[in-house]
Amino acid sequence: QVQLVESGGGLVQAGGSLRLSCAYSGSIFSINAMGWYRQAPGKQRELVAVITTGGSTNYADSVKGRFTISKDNAKNTVYLQMNSLKPEDTAVYYCNAHLLVLGRYEYDYWGQGTQVTVSS
Repeated sequence: QVQLVESGGGLVQAGGSLRLSCAYSGSIFSINAMGWYRQAPGKQRELVAVITTGGSTNYADSVKGRFTISKDNAKNTVYLQMNSLKPEDTAVYYCNAHLLVLGRYEYDYWGQGTQVTVSS
C-alpha cells in the first residue's frame, strides 16, 4: 500500500501561482508513475499531469505551459507548480500513485484531495 498526503491548496487570484505537494510513503518501490488529477463541481475527475519513475512527464492540454510536475526522490514528494492560474483551474486536486506489481498487477492510490480556488 501507499499513503499520500497532499498540501498546498488555497485561494488565489487569477494570474497567481500555487505549488501543491504530495508526500508518499509505503510500498514506494512499486510506484511507476505519480500524477495529479482534479475534479471540479459537476465534472468528472481529469488528469492534470503525470511523471514516471524515469522522469518523463505528460500534461493535459489545458495546463501545458502553465503547470509543471516534478519529484524529489530524496524527500519522496511530488510537486505541482501552477502558474498563471485561471478561474477554470478551480477544483479539488488529487495526488495519484500508480503501482505496477510483478509486471502485471496495477493499483492506484489516491490522496485526500486539496482545494484550489482561483478568483477572477
